[in-house]
Amino acid sequence: MAADRCWQRWRIEVIESSFDVHADRPLLSAAIAPLTHEVEVLDERGRSSIIAIPAERPLTVYVDKRELVTLMTLGANPEALVLGFLRNQRLVRSLSDIVSVQVDWSVDAVAVTTRNGIADIEERTAKKVVTTGCGQGSVYGGLMDEVDTIVLPAEARMRQSVLYRIVDTIRTQSSIYKQAGSVHGCALFDAQGTLLHFIEDVGRHNAVDAIAGKMWLDDMHGDDKIFYTTGRLTSEMVIKGAQMGIPFLLSRSGTTQMGHMVADKLNMSLLARCSGKHFLLLTGKDRLVFEPELLSPIT
Repeated sequence: MAADRCWQRWRIEVIESSFDVHADRPLLSAAIAPLTHEVEVLDERGRSSIIAIPAERPLTVYVDKRELVTLMTLGANPEALVLGFLRNQRLVRSLSDIVSVQVDWSVDAVAVTTRNGIADIEERTAKKVVTTGCGQGSVYGGLMDEVDTIVLPAEARMRQSVLYRIVDTIRTQSSIYKQAGSVHGCALFDAQGTLLHFIEDVGRHNAVDAIAGKMWLDDMHGDDKIFYTTGRLTSEMVIKGAQMGIPFLLSRSGTTQMGHMVADKLNMSLLARCSGKHFLLLTGKDRLVFEPELLSPIT
């Protein structure tokens, strides 16, 4: 069984790494897998060529030997993805509650071991909501109930020049998308527009979870951070951004009605259609510091 194999591998690694394990950080595997796959194609003239397409593989998550969910993923950051998923679903509240996260691509599974189990896990994972968008995923019901408890920092501001720096950084970023297409990218920036993390996956919900996992491992707070995604800002994306404490969400695409509603309720700055010098600021309008001198005069 996949779970038993992952746990057996974990026990071996714990013994080998027993002197290096920090009490507050889980023991993580360092699983790697090819991110692209070459296929032969024919063009409109019948000419043959080889192109790269994104890899996609299932990753079944077992928590304390209980099968929880199967995530369809590119597989670039599987350990961070699983940590972020558990965090954003509010199944695990503290990083210190997790003993290990061990990914084994030979069985397409990950074994998560917790210190004391997850209380009421059957009840908390009984209700699922299928999410929208590419790489369709699911979230556990009840996340909307937590929106009312989230308070984003009132003083957070972003300058228009920082927004343009972020858009330009994404434009020049080396990526799987440029090589093979068909993936979504998410990025985390600091208040000055410096890139901290860039992650691609077959679904934007996976990419944001992986960034959340990296933030968790680095004990990084979101109150002075800016989040960018190539995909739509749906309610799921907005809620996850809010859970990470991030007051600014940028998208190359647009947003949905429910995403807009949640962001407006939180006074989160939602910026859509971010390309070149153009953007649309939908909510949290007091947070953006406009710099009109950056734009050419209207003639």
